[in-house]
Amino acid sequence: MDRKLFDKYVLKTYNRFPVTLVKGRGMKVWDDKGNEYLDFFPGWGAGNLGHCHPKVVAAVCNQIENILHVPNVYYNEPQGELAKLIIENSIDGQVFFCNSGAEANEGAIKLVRKRNPHKKVIITLKNSFHGRTIATVAATGQSDYQKGFEPLPRGFEYCEVNNVDMLKSMMTDKVAAVMFEPILGEGGIVPVTPEFMTAARQLCDDYDALLILDEVQTGIGRTGKLFAYQHFGIEPDVLTMAKSLGGGIPIGAFAVKRDYCDILQPGSHGSTFGGNPVACAAGVAVLEAIAAENLLANAAKMGNYLRKQLTALKAEYDIVKEVRGIGLMLGMELTVPGVDIVRECRKQNVLLNCTHKTVLRLMPAINVTADIIDRVVAVIDEALKGATA
Repeated sequence: MDRKLFDKYVLKTYNRFPVTLVKGRGMKVWDDKGNEYLDFFPGWGAGNLGHCHPKVVAAVCNQIENILHVPNVYYNEPQGELAKLIIENSIDGQVFFCNSGAEANEGAIKLVRKRNPHKKVIITLKNSFHGRTIATVAATGQSDYQKGFEPLPRGFEYCEVNNVDMLKSMMTDKVAAVMFEPILGEGGIVPVTPEFMTAARQLCDDYDALLILDEVQTGIGRTGKLFAYQHFGIEPDVLTMAKSLGGGIPIGAFAVKRDYCDILQPGSHGSTFGGNPVACAAGVAVLEAIAAENLLANAAKMGNYLRKQLTALKAEYDIVKEVRGIGLMLGMELTVPGVDIVRECRKQNVLLNCTHKTVLRLMPAINVTADIIDRVVAVIDEALKGATA
């Protein structure tokens, strides 16, 4: 492929690796030169089932042959089926469909703001990430993502992750919602503690605020549960999701508890392509495949196995500071820049990600096997060895 086309015609909003991917199957991808890679970070976690899972491909191809787009002034069958599956496996309520995680979070913000005109403050977390739209950038507790886009929408306040006392001190009758990721992704793979999750739920109840959980990255099986909140014994009022919901097809959604389903009325919110029948058919196939192939159990088992392997590397190399996460959403924090390790792994045909400058982010498909994990860990081992030589 002529990469000069990108230089001339595509906005430079990404730092791209010098690899052109043209094919993907399962855990593997191939570039335009025929080189094969093991993908341990498929599409920022969008590839929970790996690349081109046959059930997803079949569902998409079947839907494409029937109708590509249905405006939301009409009904379409896959949208209803997917909404049913989401609600049956999460919170009792209803679903709004959109196209991305940012759009899902934007919709959740609009819903809690509209609920009560006197409650406009939304508390999020420092080092959080909620999207690239102007409101979700404001919700994101990282100034690097906000610089240059001022003035930002007002009403967002930022609490330190897992600081229960600070959250208590911030709660007032003006708070509309508390919103956070069960595991901070772009913030360095930092799980919230059970104590913080429980306190957030209780404080929202005490102050008549809604609890929004951003499961754009943690959702759809990533942590060994369909949604990460299910590890904590609580329920959110609003649950956002995207990324892996479509198995590689763009889709986003937020679920709302039944008590709050009448807040957004016709005309108050919408999305032209939200709930597209092709995307929803893919989503149905994803959830059906997770159930049929027992992939939640596999994610939990392989997550424990991968964590054990990474922890063994921590014992061997001083530059490994910590291994943390839940299920197959794991971070290895280093004392050196992670981008160098990512680069070395790519040279050995393993694709990883670095976030927060020093955290290797490993999020393989939830149908990953132990032998694939062993191959990837061996490459990471060699890269760490080279970094300490």
